[in-house]
Amino acid sequence: MDDKHAVLIVDDEADIRDWLAALLQDCGYAVAGAANGREMQAALQQQAFALVVLDLRLKGEDGLQLARTLRAQSAVPIIMMSGKGDETDRVLGLELAADDYLTKPFSGREFLARVRAALRRATELSLPMLRKPGEAHECYCFHGWVLDATARELRHSRGGEPCPLTQGEYALLAALVRHPGRVWSREQLLEQTRGLDTEVYDRTIDVLILRLRRKIEPNPRLPELICTERGAGYVFRASVSKTQAA
Repeated sequence: MDDKHAVLIVDDEADIRDWLAALLQDCGYAVAGAANGREMQAALQQQAFALVVLDLRLKGEDGLQLARTLRAQSAVPIIMMSGKGDETDRVLGLELAADDYLTKPFSGREFLARVRAALRRATELSLPMLRKPGEAHECYCFHGWVLDATARELRHSRGGEPCPLTQGEYALLAALVRHPGRVWSREQLLEQTRGLDTEVYDRTIDVLILRLRRKIEPNPRLPELICTERGAGYVFRASVSKTQAA
């Protein structure tokens, strides 16, 4: 199975798995299916996937918790599905690091468009890492972190351990560190993530900000780096230095 085109579908309804698998296979994707979290973990141990499509409501299991576990293990793109279309489910799914969200029922055409968009975004993020060895990387250093804009990677300045970011998190953080001290409205920040091709919800930016704070702030409950400007939006308060690194 080609990792670059392998998709894992996690849904407890066999007819849904079979339908989605047939759609993907007709387009040339390799597909594996799982009915529950145990089968999902077994599939992930056997194969590296380019995308995971995960149902939010599995029998006897919490799809949100599975998404949380998966995100802690990997930065693989996740598309969540649910039969409920209320905003709470969408926001929770996105907050727990899903990259996109589909409300059942949806058409095969919409499903394939979301899959292609998610895989395209993941490919675009990985392309800078294919540059020639030794080529200088554009880096932004702040508060113990280094954001490598060439490799599209966030890592600790000491030790260099990477901190996985989703596409939305990277796009938002890159905008903030490039313009420290600038007050951004939610609408302006949405423009920075417009290329994600996902449906825009009222709280999308708030959710991404929350996720970034959990990753980079010493105390996410008392943010020092990404601060809220009441009535205006958000501002990046850290001191940022731009460097070139090999």
